[in-house]
Parts: sequence; C-alpha cells; structure tokens
Amino acid sequence: EMEAKYTKKMQALRDELDLRRKTEIHEVEERKNSQISELMRNHEKAFSDMKNYYNDITLKNLALISLLKEQMEEMKKRESHLEKEKADVLLQNKQLKEPLQQAQEQVSELQKKLAHHDKEKEALTNTKARLKVTQKELKDLQWEHEVLEQRFSKVQAERDELYQKFTKAITEVQQKTGFKNLLLERKLKGLLGVLEKKEVELSEVFAASNLEPGALSLVSHKLEDVLNSKNATIEDLQLQLARACKAHDDMLRTFEAKLTAFGIPLDTLGFKPLACPGLGQ
Repeated sequence: EMEAKYTKKMQALRDELDLRRKTEIHEVEERKNSQISELMRNHEKAFSDMKNYYNDITLKNLALISLLKEQMEEMKKRESHLEKEKADVLLQNKQLKEPLQQAQEQVSELQKKLAHHDKEKEALTNTKARLKVTQKELKDLQWEHEVLEQRFSKVQAERDELYQKFTKAITEVQQKTGFKNLLLERKLKGLLGVLEKKEVELSEVFAASNLEPGALSLVSHKLEDVLNSKNATIEDLQLQLARACKAHDDMLRTFEAKLTAFGIPLDTLGFKPLACPGLGQ
C-alpha cells in the first residue's frame, strides 16, 4: 500500500514535471517562432528597401545614360556644325590673309609714326617744362644776386668800419700796454737794484759791526722778513706784468682772427703789431 502510494505520487510528480517541461518547451518554441517571424519580417523589409533602392539607382542610371546619349548626339551634331564653320572660317582666313597682312603692315607703320610723334610731343613738353623751370631759376638767381650784392655792400661797409675800429683799438691798446709794461719793468728793475744795494750795505754793516750772536740773529730775521716782503712785491709785479702781456697777446690773436675772417690781409694795416716781450727780455 505504501509502495502504491509512493508510486502514485511519483507518477503524479512525473506527470506534473512533464507537463511543466512541455509548457516551457511550448513557450520557448512560441518565443522562437515569434523571433523568427520578427527576423523574417525585418529581413523582408530590408530586402524590399534594398530592392527599391537599387531599382531607383537603376532607373536613375538609365535616365542618366539616356540623357548622356542625347547629349552625345547633340555634341556630335554641334561638332559637325563647328567643323563646317571651321572649314568656312579657314577659307575666309585664307582669303583675308593677304589683306590682313597689308593692313598689319600699315598699322605697324602708323604705330611707328605715332610713337615718333609722341616722342616729339613729349620732348616738346619736357623742353617747355625745363624752360619754365630754367626761367624761374634765372629769376631766383637774379633776385639772389641782387640780395647778395646788397649784403656784400653792407658787409663791405661793416668790414671797413670794423677795420677802422680794430686799427684804432689795437693802436690804443698797444700804446697803453706798452706804457704799462715799461712802467712795470722800470719799477721791477728799480726794486731789484735797491734790493741788491741794500744787501751790499747790509753785508758791509755786518762785517764792520761786532754784534753779539743773539742780536745778529735778530737783525738777520728782521732782514729776512723785509727781504721776503720785497720778494713777494717783486713776484706780484712780475705776475701783473705776465697778465698784461697775456691780455695783449690774446687781443692781438683775436684781432688777427677777425681780420682773417673778413678777408683783410695783415699787410694792409700799415704797421706790424708788437708782441709782448717775455719777462726775461
């Protein structure tokens, strides 16, 4: 009984599993059939689209081929027509070649004459322009010549006036400088003579007197102070004489430079300016 019961349960379970398997297989087959149907529809649509596309291309190509054939026929007709026109033109060119050559020779000759005429016309224009420029330059030069003559006359007058002023000034300065230099030299010679004389007298006094060494030293110091003072006076007089000589020489160089700048030779002065002698002369 137990075995029959389990056998019955096993049979029921087997039947149930078999039914489930068949159901699942049926569902899988349905899905497969559905996918196959979908794929077939897609393939048929793609094939139809492709077929339509290539049919359109074929129709367009046929239309294009037909059009190109028509164009080729038209071009052949035009080519034949052009060949005929070419033959006619060649014949006309052959007939017109000689008159054309004559006409070209005439044109070349006329162009040469025209070029020569243009050159002459241009040369005439340039000559007129140069003439105007030359006339203007001549007027400008005449005006400049008049201005330069006026300026030359003015400069000559100024030169003569400066010449007179410089001559007068150099004469006065030479006189004043020479007199002052003479006085300074005489004064310097007198001081030198007095100094030498005093030195001789002092030596004689020292030799004749029997002074003590301290007193003799004091007198010597005082005498040295006096001599230093006199020497300073002499040096100052020599410096003044040197300054006067330098000013005199500078004035002479300035005067000669001005005469040279105005084109006046130094020989026309009528005298030769004296240069200041050196201190030892």
